[in-house]
Amino acid sequence: MGKRDWSWAILGVLALGIRYLAVLNPEATDEIYSRKFFPVIRNVIDITLGRLPFPSVYLFMISVALILGLYFFKLRKKRGWKSKSLYSIRALANGLGALIFFFLVLWGFNYQRTPIVEQLGLQPKSMNLEQLKNEVQITLRLAVQYRSAITQDTAAIEEILPYPELEKLVRANIADNLDMMGLNFTGRPRTKLFPPPGFMRKMGILGIYFPFTGESYIDPTLHPLEQPFTVAHEMAHSYGVTDEGEANFIAWVICTNSDDALLRYSGQLRLLNYQISDFFRMAPEEYKEWVKTLDRGIRNDMISLRKASEAIKAFSLELSRKTNDVFLKTQGVKAGINSYQQLPKLAFAWRERMKGE
Repeated sequence: MGKRDWSWAILGVLALGIRYLAVLNPEATDEIYSRKFFPVIRNVIDITLGRLPFPSVYLFMISVALILGLYFFKLRKKRGWKSKSLYSIRALANGLGALIFFFLVLWGFNYQRTPIVEQLGLQPKSMNLEQLKNEVQITLRLAVQYRSAITQDTAAIEEILPYPELEKLVRANIADNLDMMGLNFTGRPRTKLFPPPGFMRKMGILGIYFPFTGESYIDPTLHPLEQPFTVAHEMAHSYGVTDEGEANFIAWVICTNSDDALLRYSGQLRLLNYQISDFFRMAPEEYKEWVKTLDRGIRNDMISLRKASEAIKAFSLELSRKTNDVFLKTQGVKAGINSYQQLPKLAFAWRERMKGE
């Protein structure tokens, strides 16, 4: 780039302009970007960075460090505060422009696509207490059934497949079941473990999709029963699903339609945790009586999940939540972090739809 080159800043502004148009035309965005352009990106990443045996985010971090090093090297050669200030402003504008441009082009325009819920024709509605209790019983019955296929022991399940096998199993099940949902996702995305163990959770994160490398990552210290659902959730993001509630929903459908009992149990257990949280909020006294009758194996697994969650404390969970909430809302997800809580309503709508087919 030349001495007065503002190319990346201009590309960033151009990308924001296209984003504005995309917001106004979600169907066109879905057709042009999400269904045609993004699948090409997805497949290119999968056959390149996806084959690396380590998280490719490290390459991104090295690249950023090199760029910063180059910036400071050139800054030292500038003479006078005006020259240094102009150079710094231009470098900052180009840096932000590059981040915006690559974020939107590599993944971010999916935020403006037609919502997956609309594509599936679902109309999620809030449940009354009786509907919720009925849903809880359905989920609990299925969870008990799938758990018994894994083990007859009521002790907490704290060991499952080695992670490389689990990742392959989840990805294979996504490929097998996406057609059932009428979604045209392609590719073989990776969800890798992100070392050091516990670091992501200390930052208030269980898993994350990183658009600049096209990979998702989960913390190695996640409870074994959380891992299948979380991997499926992050892989949903890898396919261009941006809404957290929709990613949860797709993960639940994929897991619970698997032939593998572990995936089925992980999916129903996650849904059950969301449902009983709503149950407690709506009828705390009735919930306290109900929970006494909970299957012993399920109860022990929930206790184990809680202990694992409490074992590693985030530096600032509130800061992490607020940051994520602001980010999601700026991208058009009106519910922000509350979108995570939509799974019970989406699962209820899906079950009602399945009854009618």
